[in-house]
Amino acid sequence: MKVGSRQLLELISVYRKCPLKIKDIPELREFFSELSLNTGQLGVDDSTPVPPEMFENEHFRLGKKVLAEHDSAAAQQYVRQGCPTALRADLWALILNISDQPEDTLYYEQLKSNVIQHDLLSDSLIYKDVKLTASNDDYYFVFEDYLYQVLLCFSRDTSVLEHFAYSSASPPKSYIRGKLGQEEFAVVYPPNGVIPFHGFSMYVAPLCFLYHEPAKLYQVFREMYVRYFFRLHSISSHISGIMSLCLLFETLLQTHLPQLFYHLREIGAQPLRISFKWMVRGFSGYLATDQLLLLWDRILGYNSLEILAVLAAAVFAFRAMNLMEVTSLAAAEAVLADISTLKVMPLLQIFLFAVVT
Repeated sequence: MKVGSRQLLELISVYRKCPLKIKDIPELREFFSELSLNTGQLGVDDSTPVPPEMFENEHFRLGKKVLAEHDSAAAQQYVRQGCPTALRADLWALILNISDQPEDTLYYEQLKSNVIQHDLLSDSLIYKDVKLTASNDDYYFVFEDYLYQVLLCFSRDTSVLEHFAYSSASPPKSYIRGKLGQEEFAVVYPPNGVIPFHGFSMYVAPLCFLYHEPAKLYQVFREMYVRYFFRLHSISSHISGIMSLCLLFETLLQTHLPQLFYHLREIGAQPLRISFKWMVRGFSGYLATDQLLLLWDRILGYNSLEILAVLAAAVFAFRAMNLMEVTSLAAAEAVLADISTLKVMPLLQIFLFAVVT
């Protein structure tokens, strides 16, 4: 089922008793083995006083070779160590199988025409969300027009409905009465089957840094949504679903930092209540854009959202000393109110591979 993010947090407490399969720490270390301390990483090795030819330049040359071969599987393996900024847009498009065919541009133009011809009630939700989130963000306010173009077209794209075939959710419906007193019949509304919620535009905003052609930006966002983002606001048992991510986060925190976990529980500061908003947005709007893109590199590279739960637990570990001193939920939230200065890759590496459990 698909619900708003506030309802999701309430429902998760009920669904915690469901048997969900998540990876334990040894399995996570094996799964994310390319993030180990012995492997070069963009986000770590390019920001240390190490000669760039030892990793950064060689990694860039390898990326150019992957693009030249046009091998999607090789690109996916490559981005596990991060994407050079100059190559990221092309590598992501290659992984997502985005092409620059004329019919794709034509399809986008048709969606734009539908936006002009037909107003939807969901349009107001989109306008409100952009105003309340991206327009007030220091990184993304300049992309307000792009966000409207992409999201309004997205709401009218019936091809998005295909993702419901492998989702436990079902699209919302509206009922229309036929002429001459005929019976009502159901239609999907909005046409894409996705009702935008607060923060929805933040799934698009980071992509605006990479793609400056609206048609290409639209294709990439749509593919990112039907592969990954829909799982962040759908109740399901999928290993990358938001329920599994919440369970993984709590399990990691209890395993790595049991004293902190129970201290926060004792003072009424449920850790999940704080971290949930990060995970449901894929950390968009919370991390600096360069760090967010490094994180999303790994989502694409591993074809999994599990790294969101690992990072959420790693943030708590990084701020553990401060959190152990708080005595209320408000104080705990204040400690974690701003995570925009954190560096993603060192946090992930230390949490997964340098902490003895």
